[in-house]
Amino acid sequence: MTDYGHDLSFGTFLPPDAAGAAETLRLAARTEELGLDMTSVQDHPYQARFLDAWTLLTAIAAQTERISVFPNVANLPLRPPAVLARAAASLDLLSDGRVELGLGAGAFWDAVAGMGGPRRSPAESLKALEEAIAVIRALWSDERSARVGGEFYALDGAHPGPGAAHDIGIWVGGYKPRMLALVGRAADGWLPSAPYLPPEQLGEANRRIDEAAVAAGRRPEDVRRLYNIAGAFRGDGREFLQGPPKVWVEQLAELAVTEGMSAFILMVSAGGDADLERFALEVAPAVRELVAAERSHDDKSDTSVMSLISEESAPVVVQARNDTLATPTPDDGVRLSGERLWDEAERPAGPASDLSVTYNARQRASGQHLVDVHNHLRQELAQVRDLVDQVAAGALDLGRARSMINTMAMRQNNWTLGTYCESYCRVVTTHHTIEDVSLFPRLRAADPRLVPVVDRLEAEHHVIAEVLERVDAALVAMVADPEAIAKVREAVDLLTDTLLSHLAYEERELIEPLSRYNVL
Repeated sequence: MTDYGHDLSFGTFLPPDAAGAAETLRLAARTEELGLDMTSVQDHPYQARFLDAWTLLTAIAAQTERISVFPNVANLPLRPPAVLARAAASLDLLSDGRVELGLGAGAFWDAVAGMGGPRRSPAESLKALEEAIAVIRALWSDERSARVGGEFYALDGAHPGPGAAHDIGIWVGGYKPRMLALVGRAADGWLPSAPYLPPEQLGEANRRIDEAAVAAGRRPEDVRRLYNIAGAFRGDGREFLQGPPKVWVEQLAELAVTEGMSAFILMVSAGGDADLERFALEVAPAVRELVAAERSHDDKSDTSVMSLISEESAPVVVQARNDTLATPTPDDGVRLSGERLWDEAERPAGPASDLSVTYNARQRASGQHLVDVHNHLRQELAQVRDLVDQVAAGALDLGRARSMINTMAMRQNNWTLGTYCESYCRVVTTHHTIEDVSLFPRLRAADPRLVPVVDRLEAEHHVIAEVLERVDAALVAMVADPEAIAKVREAVDLLTDTLLSHLAYEERELIEPLSRYNVL
């Protein structure tokens, strides 16, 4: 779990179609009006129906005042780095420091060659990109003359300048291991796209970047992580960015606090104002709030919070249930671990259910959403347990495991027990953080009688967070000692006991308030 601590940014990735030039400029202006931070355009000079990227970025910079602009990403084979360096610095000066440089090694080599550009092998394009970064940095320096040796790009006494208005970041788009290593040792940022690199592959790619950065004498946090994203505000949330805004918020916040992604750039098509507005007005502010809360929590004292549960509480009260509400998933009472982290009998109860009220379908949906989210967590937990059992028995076949995990909602590309369990822990933590920051304060304000219940639920969240840390520690130990699978089982047993107990208690106490007060 890695958070590099970068400030969050949100922006757009706009179409450069020449036939829709006015629409692209309008969307760029709308990006700024909605309070987003940056906008970008793709750069495919061989595409006859596209506007030239630098000309378009200049027009966008001229009609805006605040947002940053950048190519996403500049096509190096058709843009000599010495000229590219001066173009970027010039536009940065003209826009008062609002330019960044997305840079790519090139692709579509037939089209590049058709424009008179070089046709390079993967190894050549990688080497050329690293040489280009050196050339660009040299021309942005304050040296009297720049000399850079290289097979593809070189400088022999060129005069640096003009100086940019600010330190322009070089953000490299790339996916393969050697490209990721280059990002780690030479770039200011990494700029992948979700359609080409889905979220479950970010962890391994970040690891490669971090290792290369350290080997080059840099810190992993010296490389910013940006992410081009696409999605739809419909669906049930089981797929990445396919659901209502709160699904986007949860998924993007998770990527920020667990994978270190600090900029999310939405691919917007012509006429895509509705999605752009929801992204800017509903998603971006909530992600900022949630990540800030998570970081604030991480900065607090590491004193154990398990003692919070021992505070005196009112005895549990068994209540009659309103049959027009969503049906909670009961706790079967089975406990797998001999360790108890709280006394369930001391949990406070909220106001009794009002049996005279009839809740309609819209009201019922709020409580049902809570149950649906919890049931999804229960199902995933059961699958984690099954995977632990298979590993412990030595019966796990890699091909069968890959096929099984690939059908799950939280897929991983490494097909390992540790990676999958860690992903599950991140989802639980993010879900609880959202409740702590957004849902619980609204419930406290809606009905003061719920304050003891909400305080207890929030305290239990902290306890579960510590249990998740135990799972993480057991997984780390298992890397060095495969026999430590027993410790993993113990930690997962304790997680099962605490989480299932907590989810059942939360549903019992909150389904009716959620339906009554419409706070979701």
